[in-house]
Amino acid sequence: MEKERREKEEREEKERREKEGREKKKGERARRKRNREWRKRERKKGERERKIKEKKRERKKGERERERRKRERRERRKKGEREDREKEERREKGEREERERRERERERKEKERCDEGERERDRERRKRERKRGERKKAEREREESEIGEREREKGERERKIKERKKGERERERRERERRKKKEERREKGEREERERRQRGERENGREREKQ
Repeated sequence: MEKERREKEEREEKERREKEGREKKKGERARRKRNREWRKRERKKGERERKIKEKKRERKKGERERERRKRERRERRKKGEREDREKEERREKGEREERERRERERERKEKERCDEGERERDRERRKRERKRGERKKAEREREESEIGEREREKGERERKIKERKKGERERERRERERRKKKEERREKGEREERERRQRGERENGREREKQ
């Protein structure tokens, strides 16, 4: 009788220890699960913050690039206008000096001639020459202006095409990088999931062996 009572107590003690062991393992698994979920949330939070920072950097970079292009366009336009102005001033100066030289030459010849009729004819001829010269000058200026405008428009079109192509290449490069990072994250997630399942299977296998 005493032996049966002792064996019963030993069985109950053994069952109690096994139950406590199972509950302890269950609590440990729950704790590990909570830790995994917390790490997962922290990882997602860090990824979101990194994406936000990256977007801000890209936006600032784009703004700096647009400002730089705008500044370069402004400087090129100012440089072109300054060169055109200097060219026009040199041309006008040359024409003025040439007119003054011709005028001095005519005055010298006029002094040598004393015939009033000849002087009158000379004045009429000079008047016609001056008008003809003014017409030629106006026509030449109009042609130069049209040529300059066409050249500027051509340069502007070429510059816009280059900038558009450059922008497209940059967008393609960013898209490739984004896809690559996305693929790496997907592979990393799959790898972690496989490792987690393998650990779970190993732990389940050990528990079955113990039981």
